[in-house]
Amino acid sequence: MRQLALDVAVTRGDTVESRHRVHAAVVEGEDLVASSRDPHLVTMWRSCAKPFQVMPLLVSGGFDQLGWGDEELALACASHGGEPEHLAIAGRMLSSIGLEEGDLACGPHEPLSSRGARLWRESGESLSRLHNNCSGKHSAMLARAHTMSWPTRDYQRAEHQVQRSCLGEVSCWSGVPLDDMAVAVDGCSAAVMALPLDRMALAYARLGAAMAAGDEVPGRIAAAVRAHPTLMGGTDRFDTVIIQESRGRVIPKVGAEGVHTVMIPDRRIGFAIKVEDGALRAQHAAVVEMLRLLEVFDQLPSRLADYVHKPVKNTRGEQVGELRIG
Repeated sequence: MRQLALDVAVTRGDTVESRHRVHAAVVEGEDLVASSRDPHLVTMWRSCAKPFQVMPLLVSGGFDQLGWGDEELALACASHGGEPEHLAIAGRMLSSIGLEEGDLACGPHEPLSSRGARLWRESGESLSRLHNNCSGKHSAMLARAHTMSWPTRDYQRAEHQVQRSCLGEVSCWSGVPLDDMAVAVDGCSAAVMALPLDRMALAYARLGAAMAAGDEVPGRIAAAVRAHPTLMGGTDRFDTVIIQESRGRVIPKVGAEGVHTVMIPDRRIGFAIKVEDGALRAQHAAVVEMLRLLEVFDQLPSRLADYVHKPVKNTRGEQVGELRIG
């Protein structure tokens, strides 16, 4: 098995001031083919599970019953930036099932994209639950309850039928039995599961292979994400940049606390990384380095290369160090 070096160092002058340890697993087909540190490390999957969490709504026919399309599907899979387009689609999703912002179990937070944050500040409006980066996922979860005539109250709790169906989908694709899956509460209040990194990578390798094979539900998810990369993240968000620069050949999904899962459908490859200390700056660098090591690009696009060799500047704007792999 190929051993990879993905740790990220931050220097000041010639001295390494900080170092981030990165664990990773790469699966091709059904086989673990490369790793960094511990590929079997168990950690929370956070927002990386979103493509699987929307699947029960698609499979049941509820999604089509509501007349939803690619925009709604992309937002259901997204960790969006809280931009006006994101809020409008999430609001539209809720309205179509007779619900409103107050029915979302997620709380408000500042927009994650710089454009979203700027437009929100300029608007003078209060933050709403629609600004939450998971509002699309939650709207789809409420739609699952609505179309199945299940109670919408407490839909976010692990024991609710909505969450049980989501957990079952994750179990199916990852191969981790439900009884072996630790479940906790995510930052958005929905149920979140813990998996080994190699099982996360396996789930994404399987999903990518199904997309490449033209399977209906995975194919619809792929088409929606490729058609609307800015809905998956935002105008300046990392996942959006990857989708745009790869022209949809790579489909990533960010998670909080340093977890990221990525698929390369035409190569049946899935990989998962976990930055041990949860640092986002190292998370981005490690994902880009992995794409370089897997030779996804003939030459790494400048928008992505900037994440790997990033200057550290002082308050005068002078470079005093750098972030790099190693």
